[in-house]
Amino acid sequence: MLDKIDTTELLNTIVIPWGIKIIIALAIFYIGRMVVGIIVGIVGKIMRAQEVDEMLVRFVSSIVRWLLLLFVIIAALSQLGIDTTSLIALLGAAGLAIGLSLQSSLSNFASGVMIIVFRPFSKGDFVEAGGATGVIDNITIFTTTMTTPDNKEIIIPNGAIMGGNITNYSARPTRRVDMVFGISYDDDIRQAKSLLEEIIAADDRVLAEPAPVIVVGELADSSVNFLVRPWVNAADYWGVYWDTTETVKLKFDAAGLSIPYPQMDLHIDKPE
Repeated sequence: MLDKIDTTELLNTIVIPWGIKIIIALAIFYIGRMVVGIIVGIVGKIMRAQEVDEMLVRFVSSIVRWLLLLFVIIAALSQLGIDTTSLIALLGAAGLAIGLSLQSSLSNFASGVMIIVFRPFSKGDFVEAGGATGVIDNITIFTTTMTTPDNKEIIIPNGAIMGGNITNYSARPTRRVDMVFGISYDDDIRQAKSLLEEIIAADDRVLAEPAPVIVVGELADSSVNFLVRPWVNAADYWGVYWDTTETVKLKFDAAGLSIPYPQMDLHIDKPE
């Protein structure tokens, strides 16, 4: 009879209450996991509707999933009577320690998110950033990879890119080619300007609008400098720059116009 009473008391005081708590905790965990999946799916759909980069969508969805699952686990453990206050404090301290030890990596991560969100450049753009110049090949959360004009691969931390100026040469469809050509003070300015106008007008790659600018820009120490500034499509920039430079030299030589170069005159006094 005593054993029967002890068994009944054990069931009523320990087994049944704990069984109910375990069932509720499991229900919280499984239902919570389902709700987390729904929320993560909604977040992903909203970000994709805003045309956010897929890499950032996956990363943010993963962060949201693990944070929400952490709350669900804490709620389930609380239902079992476990004191989660110390657990939360421990997780906070661990997060702080990890954050301090990974300070530079977190900076690169934050910069990578900014690059993906604000898009100062895209894959295939020719840019100058982070102390390097080249074509963007790949953008990740922590680094950006570019290929230089001489075909070298450079991997740059995103923090270095966002910490300085970014020059995107591919951001606009057209560019202005800035060139300077000098002639001697003894040469005919009108003739030189006419030749420059002919050279620019003969190049089909030069755009009519905005109109090219050809003016005398400076009376320098040893030359009269012309500023030649035609507008071209961005892809034609270097071709026009190099071809124009070569053509100007050939045309000036044929017309007898000299292009001054630095000279030094030495005057030696003979002893009497």
